[in-house]
Amino acid sequence: MVSAPNFWTRRETLAALHVYLLLPFGQLHHRQPKITQLATWIGRTSNSVALKLVNLASLDPQVRSRGLHGMGNVSKLDQQIWSELNESWDRVALEAAAEYGRLAQGHGVTPDEGLVDELLDFDEGRSRSATVEVRVNQARFRKAVLASYNATCCISGLRHEKLVIASHIVPWSEDTQNRLNPQNGLCLSALHDRAYDQGLITVMPDFTVRTSSSLRAGARSDFMATSLLRFDMQPIHMPDRFRPAPEFLARHARRFGFIA
Repeated sequence: MVSAPNFWTRRETLAALHVYLLLPFGQLHHRQPKITQLATWIGRTSNSVALKLVNLASLDPQVRSRGLHGMGNVSKLDQQIWSELNESWDRVALEAAAEYGRLAQGHGVTPDEGLVDELLDFDEGRSRSATVEVRVNQARFRKAVLASYNATCCISGLRHEKLVIASHIVPWSEDTQNRLNPQNGLCLSALHDRAYDQGLITVMPDFTVRTSSSLRAGARSDFMATSLLRFDMQPIHMPDRFRPAPEFLARHARRFGFIA
């Protein structure tokens, strides 16, 4: 049995945070391969790592709103890192990825292996940069958003990892501090992502869908009615964690004239 140290270091906690960001909530258990792998790297038990991830989850207001709490062992360091994350999302997320990558490389593992290839299949078209760093960061954002929503379109309820997109609420090019922030993301089907990107639909700060007046006034069809118009005024399917930030939603709604 692995003999676990008593106290978690900042580096270990950041590496755990990186894993937490990429895993669906339902996979925060000791048998999850990424959890057992990280446990081996840092000389802890997989139970210990799984509990650390649950404690991090307990700091998320969206998780708390569902009545799910940690194991009562949230440390001051956990709280400090969570606070830093919410104050400067991209900086801390990248620091966490770097700590995870350092551990991975130290054990002969390529960090984020497969993320770039996955992104090439699901290019949002918002950034054409060919750099690996940008592509990996976009893929991390996609992983975090899809994990939060269980790969389910928050408007239509369509659930299939290959048919949904992690859509930025505030575009990648307009907010360099929240490019990796899953609270700046919605999980949408390809159709709803396109409609959202064009301002034909929005999600209001109260988490309800609005369709544009131009969409409602245009030529109607059964498909238009069932795929878009029927969701007007309906609430979105909320994620398990990292609910979309109302201030980001307001920026999108304001940009396309849904609110003044």
